[in-house]
Amino acid sequence: MRQLPEADRDAIRLAQDPKFPRLLEQITATGGCSHPVHLSGSTITVDGTTGEILHHYDTRSEPGERLLVRCRNRRASICPACSRLHAGDTYHLVRAGLLGGKNVPDAVRYRPRLFVTLTAPSFGPVHRPSELCRPRRDGGTCEHGRPLGCGLVHAPDAPSVGQPLCPDCYDYTAHVLWHAHASKLWDRFVIDVRRRLASSVGLVQSHFARHARLSFARVAEYQRRAAVHVHAVVRLDGPTGPGDEPPAWGTAELLIDALRASARRVQVRTSYSPAVGELNLRWGAQIDARPLRIDGDGPDDDAVAAYVAKYVTKGASDIGAGTDYRLSTWGDIESARVSKHVRVLMRTCWRLGGLPEYAPLRLRAWVHTLGYRGHILTKSRAYSTTYAALRAERAHRQGHTVVPEANTERHWRYVGSGHTPGAALIAAGVAEDLAVLREISRDGHPISSAEADH
Repeated sequence: MRQLPEADRDAIRLAQDPKFPRLLEQITATGGCSHPVHLSGSTITVDGTTGEILHHYDTRSEPGERLLVRCRNRRASICPACSRLHAGDTYHLVRAGLLGGKNVPDAVRYRPRLFVTLTAPSFGPVHRPSELCRPRRDGGTCEHGRPLGCGLVHAPDAPSVGQPLCPDCYDYTAHVLWHAHASKLWDRFVIDVRRRLASSVGLVQSHFARHARLSFARVAEYQRRAAVHVHAVVRLDGPTGPGDEPPAWGTAELLIDALRASARRVQVRTSYSPAVGELNLRWGAQIDARPLRIDGDGPDDDAVAAYVAKYVTKGASDIGAGTDYRLSTWGDIESARVSKHVRVLMRTCWRLGGLPEYAPLRLRAWVHTLGYRGHILTKSRAYSTTYAALRAERAHRQGHTVVPEANTERHWRYVGSGHTPGAALIAAGVAEDLAVLREISRDGHPISSAEADH
């Protein structure tokens, strides 16, 4: 036994416990979650009319007197099991807004729908993968003595891709402040699109909501230069939302024109700083807006939903743009396993976060995301269903139903998180087995509903 690794010894210890079957049930119920939350407490469900106790559950009978629940972390680098579940929910959330389902009418597939990409502006030239990176006939150097061009051919995954040609010329301050204001820039963009649509058809701008409604779901993605750009599914409905037909003037072409014009026009001005001045922040010059067509002439709806779902599960470490954990000191920045370019962005974020004029941006709290404070995925209220509704539907399929006219008292407290080395080994095995079951199901071999739900 002493010659076995610690995880193996711990797994054997757990397997010899009389309550191991129940522990295995709990781990399986979490889908093999890598970092489950431990809860202690009880629930009592009582019939509101008769006072009869319909259900009683207490963790005192559980292994370790605790219940394991999913951590629900979206990042695959943190918890593959919960990440996979989150990706599935995201796929259905985005797809419902494109094709209907989940209480969204199927008619939305015939509405004007676009797949839009907005990029960050240039903060300085960076190396890029191509036949030639940045060829220059006249050569030349910048004021810091570094070449203005690059005649090399970089592989797409080369470490130099996305790194500045000259770090001293690169505007790290503008990069960080653009991240900090990106969500506000998006909000102003959406407002301006509504105004432009109204003006283009002769409506008073404030009356747009009486005639049409703009719905969207957007995801933020880091490029190789560690700058966020935005992918969004945009749909035009009638004034009450997805159940209402848009007006006759609401066409995809009109929507594309409004989106492009607004992306070029909107800006956000930063607070004045004696050290930085005042910056006007805009979207980048690269703007893409493509119609999603039901006849197949355009990006595929399922492919768009799958792309968004895949991206939201990526951790910062997967794309080389920050870390998956918060950094609370300057020393944390120096020890983080990131590229030199990202480290300078983190240092800039920390320095700017110490200026009183930027205190509302909470830059030091968001050093690990390079100043970006928005959610990875956001949607308008009327776009489609919600994560909460999808989780409730899944719970209903698993038999967790709400009893009408019943009162439930819940008393829970947090008592820990994570696994022991042996439990972590078992959870990884459970997660792998469930992944194999999903692959078998995908290949056309049926599995039980209980297995599919996990």
